[in-house]
Amino acid sequence: MPLPKIPTKPATLLPVNEYPKAQAGKSPVRAVAAAPVEADPVEDLISGKAVPAAKSTRARKGKAAPLAAVPAPKGETQTWPARAETGTVAKLKETDIAEPHPAKHKPVEVNVKSSTSRRADKSGRTKVFVLDTNVLMHDPTCLFRFEEHDVYLPMMTLEELDDHKKGMSEVARNARQVSRTLDALIANIDDDAIEAGIELAKLGNKDAKGRLFFQTKLQNGPLLPEGLPVGKADNQILGVVKALAAEQPDRAIVLVSKDINMRIKARALGLPAEDYFNDHVLEDTDLLYSGIVQLPDDFWDKHGKNVESWQENKNGGSTTFYRVTGPFIPSLLTNQFVYLEPTGAGETPFYAQVKEINGKTAVLQVLRDFSHSKNSVWGITARNREQNFALNLLMNPECDFVTLLGQAGTGKTLLALAAGLAQVLETKVYNEIIVTRVTVPVGEDIGFLPGTEEEKMSPWMGAFDDNLEVLNKSDSDAGDWGRAATQDLIRSRIKIKSLNFMRGRTFVNKFLIIDEAQNLTPKQMKTLVTRAGPGTKILCLGNIAQIDTPYLTEGSSGLTYVVDRFKGWSHSGHVTLARGERSRLADHASDVL
Repeated sequence: MPLPKIPTKPATLLPVNEYPKAQAGKSPVRAVAAAPVEADPVEDLISGKAVPAAKSTRARKGKAAPLAAVPAPKGETQTWPARAETGTVAKLKETDIAEPHPAKHKPVEVNVKSSTSRRADKSGRTKVFVLDTNVLMHDPTCLFRFEEHDVYLPMMTLEELDDHKKGMSEVARNARQVSRTLDALIANIDDDAIEAGIELAKLGNKDAKGRLFFQTKLQNGPLLPEGLPVGKADNQILGVVKALAAEQPDRAIVLVSKDINMRIKARALGLPAEDYFNDHVLEDTDLLYSGIVQLPDDFWDKHGKNVESWQENKNGGSTTFYRVTGPFIPSLLTNQFVYLEPTGAGETPFYAQVKEINGKTAVLQVLRDFSHSKNSVWGITARNREQNFALNLLMNPECDFVTLLGQAGTGKTLLALAAGLAQVLETKVYNEIIVTRVTVPVGEDIGFLPGTEEEKMSPWMGAFDDNLEVLNKSDSDAGDWGRAATQDLIRSRIKIKSLNFMRGRTFVNKFLIIDEAQNLTPKQMKTLVTRAGPGTKILCLGNIAQIDTPYLTEGSSGLTYVVDRFKGWSHSGHVTLARGERSRLADHASDVL
């Protein structure tokens, strides 16, 4: 169906008769109603009722741009609504046409600032952020993350910090660190200067250009509705926010809290509230680095003019390299996987890894085919393209840090264990496999567990026991005695460690597997990765859709953090496994449940 003609003059409206008829079952583009201005009534494209047509601000200023033609989605016919009667026209936003179809668009949770913050940003005024206790306990350095804006700490926040400082948990350590930071900030400060605000850049944090304020006087009278209990800590903090807004009506007072219910109560009372955004690595996890990119179909037409190729003997086999130059190269990253699927019969797929990038020139290394039985790893072969990419990373001794993401059943643990056993028992590149994970229960905690460190950790390592059974059954000729001996040998080379005792350790020539890494905070992830000594390889496995740790989201998980920070490093690699290989039941459950 042809698209309507593009207007030739700014703010020219298309006649209704130039719009094609709408087809049944197609969603019409919605009309956007602006502020009511005198105009002739037109028909609403959704409700069909007559509404006053608003004059566009862009049209009033004479700067309207013509609507650009947008191509139809693949497999669909582009249709345009034509429900208005003859002589009536509805105006459309340019962005409305560019928006994806609601049925095709995946809803994404985006962090949105409060309207008070947006108005302050437009006017260029600084804001006052009132911090809830959970923000300080989540990120002890959050005091210095608000740029030129001021930070305000209610007295109840300090009281709650004092209540949580005892213990050896991560929350208690963060509370003690915040207390030490506050003590350093108020050192050598006169009592009168505290009320005027303390410079946050005093300790050397040059990015923090605002000031720190404490609640130095009690609020006068109840400022909250009578139904709210006065003794509750959250309600007292809300009262402080409301008192500040009354005292400083010319400034934007914003509550920052990780507690969703706290933010809901604040918004219900008409107080601006926001989540703490600074710990979010990405606003949209769909933008997370996948480690894989598909080459365009015309890649060799544009990049094959001056291509060079050669072979080298690496890792016990001959490897082919290509040096290509072209416009697509700058968008690639080092150690990223590229592929080109065959378009016709008789053609073979092209799977390679980017080894070097210099401007518009890159060196591509052809991958070893681990889907073939001759290249099996401890009896395991790759069942799909992504698993082949993952095994190329796991079996590469030059790659020190590997991250594998994927849903349940994609083979993360099985591939990691198979690669670890092959390199510990066969090639002897590493001398031991160390397995650890975060002990966050899905349901209720079953209490204390008896035994040594490994015995206490064994219930959390059921996934590794299941995969070891699969790996032990791969050798059918060994017999029962041979399999039992192999199992004892494997058990002697696999050590299960707890995260609680990792501080200060150094692992030399170890194959370290961190399972369920999505439940780690960025600080915990840094603690673990910095344990690596010479010759150690670290693997992080996880699924960011299954986070059990409170206050952690897909955007602030430690696994998301390291994937984003390590991309492009020549000694690290990442693969997002896409297809489940556990069973047809597990695949169907992942899709429909």
